Amino acid sequence: MTKQLDTWRGEFGDSYVDRNQADDAAMAARTRMWARILERAGPIGNVLEVGANIGLNLRALRRLGVHDLTAVEPNAKARATLAADGVLPADRIHDAFGSALPFADAQFDLVFTSGVLIHVPPADLEATQREILRTSRRLVACAEYFSVEPLEKRYRGAEGLLFTRDFGGAYLDLAPTLQVLDYGFFWRRTTGLDDLTWQLFQKA
Repeated sequence: MTKQLDTWRGEFGDSYVDRNQADDAAMAARTRMWARILERAGPIGNVLEVGANIGLNLRALRRLGVHDLTAVEPNAKARATLAADGVLPADRIHDAFGSALPFADAQFDLVFTSGVLIHVPPADLEATQREILRTSRRLVACAEYFSVEPLEKRYRGAEGLLFTRDFGGAYLDLAPTLQVLDYGFFWRRTTGLDDLTWQLFQKA
């Protein structure tokens, strides 16, 4: 277990849970985000979110008619919120992390992250992306902060918790046969989201 994972499982991660609220504005923004990402996805079957926190993305997907959902989340407070709010039943909420997903090959139609790969230490990024690719049957999506060159930035006064790069490019480096279905940018000024670059891939 990495130092970063210990941090997210502890009080620092609990504080992150407290900062996230599924209010009307947040849910409207997140639902618009997923409506845009999935425009070229075709019919969606079962979905896995890696790093779900309190489930803003999963709640948005439910609003869009996607209901066969599973979550991986290492923070206990976030998992408790997912269950208490009825986002997912308890058996669909897993205490795990991206580099060791407890699922079969090609188990999910779509596997995605949103604001999660940025918190994965560079030494663990390839293993995490390979696990996401392994467990996806058809689609992979990510929505993350972008930089042309890999950069580490301070995050809430701490080192070693925020890393930016071209995550979509990293997927293509690992799996050159991926088809880029769509990609784009969510601008904070107009979307109510963070400034996120996103990609939607289809496996060969």
